[in-house]
Amino acid sequence: MDKFRMIFQFFQSNQESFMNGICGIMALASTQMYSAFDFNCPCLPLYNMAYGLGILLVPPFILFLLGFVLNNNISMLAEEWRRPQGQRGKDPAVLRYMFCSMAQRAMIAPAVWVSVTLLDGKCITCAFCTSVPVETLGNASHLLLSQGEIQRVLARIPCKEIYNGQELIANEVAVRYLRCISQALGWCFVLLMTTLAFLVRSLRPCFSQAAFLKSRYWSHYIDIERKLFDETCAEHAKSFAKVCIQQFFEGMSTDLVAARCHLPRKTSEDAGEASKKLLGITDQSTMNMALKSWHRCKPPLHLHPPALPSGNGWAGEGQPPLQPSTPRRETAAYYSLV
Repeated sequence: MDKFRMIFQFFQSNQESFMNGICGIMALASTQMYSAFDFNCPCLPLYNMAYGLGILLVPPFILFLLGFVLNNNISMLAEEWRRPQGQRGKDPAVLRYMFCSMAQRAMIAPAVWVSVTLLDGKCITCAFCTSVPVETLGNASHLLLSQGEIQRVLARIPCKEIYNGQELIANEVAVRYLRCISQALGWCFVLLMTTLAFLVRSLRPCFSQAAFLKSRYWSHYIDIERKLFDETCAEHAKSFAKVCIQQFFEGMSTDLVAARCHLPRKTSEDAGEASKKLLGITDQSTMNMALKSWHRCKPPLHLHPPALPSGNGWAGEGQPPLQPSTPRRETAAYYSLV
């Protein structure tokens, strides 16, 4: 149990670890889905290829979309891409980094599905059973059959219980031939994916390490900024609701006084704390204006110290900082009359 707790805490440590855990779970789920899937080839010349290639390609596409849906950064990427320019520019490199990062993680589960499907061989056997070279593996001159009849016989190769073309080509020979081709394609696909992942991981720092670090940093910043903004809005909403409810009950106190009910002593400590968290935004229209302003013109990424107020107004940046006044030393004198 402690090991599972440590793994769960590692997944929750940051956004990338969380998404890596989600992708790993989806990869395991894809293998379990394929093992639990009941593969039934239609064994018809016009439908075998559509069914086999559909099982090979359609579930990976669905898993790829699920990888994007389960990624929390997809909404952040769309928001950053569609927002107005405002006071903060949009960096295309950061947007490309976010999209590539999500695409790489979303491709894990589809790649696992395609690899397992090709190594199993059922889809390729169903899809290309009518393309078996009968002249090489069978006896095409044994029966005088038309091309259409030969296609119908070969289409039943995946369905061993209804196959009736042993004189044309043995079922075991055709299945083994197609399965060997499928497994060869599967291992080639695994090798290709592994090589691409190795090249991306090893060669990318050699060319654009500085740009990669910059894009990664600002991608994390956008994620953290969005979370802090949501937390601040939630805290403001909680304080706003608390003040509204307290004002409602304070307004109802007049009716209680008229009914000669004993009222407890008023404590405004909670109301004062909640009012401080409102930051001067105390009505709906002002809050809506603040939210629209945050979306349309986000503040620039330039931190500057707040200006100090002076006697004639606000102190400018060119003025030297005020020196703290030294505490005045007080002395006491004692006189004695002798």
